[in-house]
Amino acid sequence: MHLLIAETEHARYAELLRQAAPELELHGSDDPAELAHWAGSCPVWLGEPDRLAEVLRLGHKPQWLQSTWAGITPLLAADLPQDYRLTRAVGIFGQVMAEYVLGHLLAHERQLFARAVAQTEQRWDNRLPHSLSGRRALIVGTGEIGLSVAQFLAPFGLELTGVASQARSLAPFAEVVGLADLPRVAAEADYLINLLPDTPGTRDIYDAALFAQLKPSALFINAGRGVAVVDAALVNALELGQLAGAVIDVCRQEPLPTGHPFWSAPRLLLTGHSSAPTQPRLMAQLFLDNLARYRSGTELQGLVNFARGY
Repeated sequence: MHLLIAETEHARYAELLRQAAPELELHGSDDPAELAHWAGSCPVWLGEPDRLAEVLRLGHKPQWLQSTWAGITPLLAADLPQDYRLTRAVGIFGQVMAEYVLGHLLAHERQLFARAVAQTEQRWDNRLPHSLSGRRALIVGTGEIGLSVAQFLAPFGLELTGVASQARSLAPFAEVVGLADLPRVAAEADYLINLLPDTPGTRDIYDAALFAQLKPSALFINAGRGVAVVDAALVNALELGQLAGAVIDVCRQEPLPTGHPFWSAPRLLLTGHSSAPTQPRLMAQLFLDNLARYRSGTELQGLVNFARGY
C-alpha cells in the first residue's frame, strides 16, 4: 500500500512507520507540488489538514485521510470533496493539553508574570498566592480532550463544571450543562477554559454580553478555536477590568497580524498555537491502529461526520 505523508516532520513519521509496517510504500514531503505528484497513487493520506487541503484542490482524493491534528477545519471548506473517509487525531492530546491548562492556572494563582515584572523593576513583591483548591473551573467542551483536562485537574481540588451541546452526567464534573446555560455558569467561574471545536454553533459565543457576566477576578483561557471569541469584545472587557486576564493560544487569523489589538491588550498572554502539539510517536501509533481497522473494515477512530464538522 502506498501512503502519502504530508508533514513538516515527514522523515520522522516515515522512520516510525517503517519500523512498525515495513510493507508500506512511503511518500513524504512538506512541498505541495511533490505531494501532488504522489497523491494519485496513494489511497491513504496522513498529515496536516492545511497541506492536504491544497492537494485536494488539485483534483486528487484519497480513500482515507488521517489528520495529524484534532481540528480538521481546512478540510471542511465548501470547495473540497467530502466523499472519502476522514479521521481526526483523537486520544493523543489530553495529557499535553492538561499540562498547558494547569501550567497557566498555576502561573495565574502564583502571579508568576507579575513577579517577573517586579524583579526587573527591583521591587519586592510579597503578595500571597492562592491555592487551586476550591477554585471553580468551567471547561467548555467536554469531549475527549476536555474530559482529560478535567481528570487531570480533579486531584488539585478544583470544583469542575462542564459545558457540552447538551446537559449530561459525566465524572469528574459536578455538573455538565448545555451551551445555552454558558452565561449562567460562566458568572460563577474563576477559570473559564474554552476547548470547543470550530462548528457553526460555537462561533462568536464569547462576546461582550458573556464577558460582562464574568467575575473581575476570572481568568479566560482559549485553547479551542479562535473563531469562538469576538476579538474586540475580549479586548474591551480586559480594558474595562471585567476579567483578570486572558491566555490566548488560538486566533481567528494565524499568525496574528501586526497591529492586531491582542498584541497590546492589557493582561493578555499569547502562546502561539502551542498548547497541544502533535507528538509523532503517539500519532504514528494512532495511525497504525486505524490502519488495522481500515484493512479489516471496522470503524475508524475519530471518524468525521462532514455534516457536523467533527
